[in-house]
Amino acid sequence: MNCPGHCVMFDSVLRSYKELPLRYADFGVLHRNELSGALSGLTRVRRFQQDDAHIFCTLEQVEDEIYGCLDFINYIYSVFGFEFKLELSTKPEMHLGDDALWEKAEKKLEEALNRFGKEWKINPGDGAFYGPKIDIKVYDALKREHQLGTVQLDFNLPERFNLQYRASDDHENDDKKEGKKEKKAEEKSEKKEEPVKQASEESKNEETKSQSTDVFKDVGGGHLKTGFERPVMVHRAILGSVERMLAILCEHTGGKWPFWISPRQVKVIPISEKFLDYAEQVANRLRLEGFEADCDRSNFTINKKVRNAQLAQYNYIAVVGEEEKKIGAVDLRERDNKDRLGKFTIDKLINKFKGLLPKSSDAEAKLKKEAFYGAEESKSGDDELAKLNEELLLKTFLEGETAPGKADLDLLEKIKDKEIDSKQYPNLFRWKHFVSKVATK
Repeated sequence: MNCPGHCVMFDSVLRSYKELPLRYADFGVLHRNELSGALSGLTRVRRFQQDDAHIFCTLEQVEDEIYGCLDFINYIYSVFGFEFKLELSTKPEMHLGDDALWEKAEKKLEEALNRFGKEWKINPGDGAFYGPKIDIKVYDALKREHQLGTVQLDFNLPERFNLQYRASDDHENDDKKEGKKEKKAEEKSEKKEEPVKQASEESKNEETKSQSTDVFKDVGGGHLKTGFERPVMVHRAILGSVERMLAILCEHTGGKWPFWISPRQVKVIPISEKFLDYAEQVANRLRLEGFEADCDRSNFTINKKVRNAQLAQYNYIAVVGEEEKKIGAVDLRERDNKDRLGKFTIDKLINKFKGLLPKSSDAEAKLKKEAFYGAEESKSGDDELAKLNEELLLKTFLEGETAPGKADLDLLEKIKDKEIDSKQYPNLFRWKHFVSKVATK
């Protein structure tokens, strides 16, 4: 588990209430010594990776942070096409912390769940010993239930690692006043209690030994400094074990991967060897745009090529011939659709594929907006750049098919200092990016 590592990171410097909430996340490698009989494919393994995150916040911030986690989970699972249900697991019989703190924490989770708006139910007594939790269970295509994600509150580790942060000035001033009063009271009582302390030291040592054997009686940790408070720790996992997630996704999709995650997104098929060069150009262009594209170079009939691509579970099949080459297009069909989708120019095809990629979450869009991400589109055009952009519509390079030629390198030298707008001149932007990478090698 990487929870202790994140606690050490939190404690590495003096923290202030202004830094909270503080969020850490990683995909660390974890190990679990499972019995050999319990191992099962990718669903239960001894070495796995988990998208583990920990949020350190104040008790007042818990509701907002939990809601943010649930919103994130909803976005991720909707991208994968999963349905899920929520369960609030409450205080178990053996637990850490006092009952009042547990009640307060459970209420915060309830408020976050009600605010989220999805139906949920209580799973009494199934919480972790260190705090209540929300379990997220997904259903695969056969409606079988699997637990992947979880959101947990933890009062134990912040205590054990003696995590603390400087409170706000109001709290700090109150603590200073109370500290002075306590100090005076202690000085008066010290003189009276000194003989009693010596007599009770041995009995206290014995009690400490017996309590240290029971994790639920003493959580350890140090004392809070004056003006400091203890953070609440939220454990958050969305995919859970990545290996288990992949196993469930394989079964859920039946091997027919969604376009955005598919290793075989599109197969370009020439109707004869005569159009193989054009098919290669189309495949190269799609690869440069970031798509998984392959070109069929076999000598099979067109029907056999299409059938092979369907059996290999390519999401789309792009057929090219004389007519498509003339207009710079492809004849497109879908994996599970017998009817053709029609002819698409290369730019139109790329836009269609980009439209199939997951959209940004509301939180990501908000973050980009607040960070002034990106610049406004350039209003003024450049005739020379526009001409080059049009010329590169169906070409990978100006000169050469598999590598840039002299004309490409000369042009790169000429425009290397120019800022190319990716929206206004997409072909030229793609060409410059690729040729620059080759030139630096």
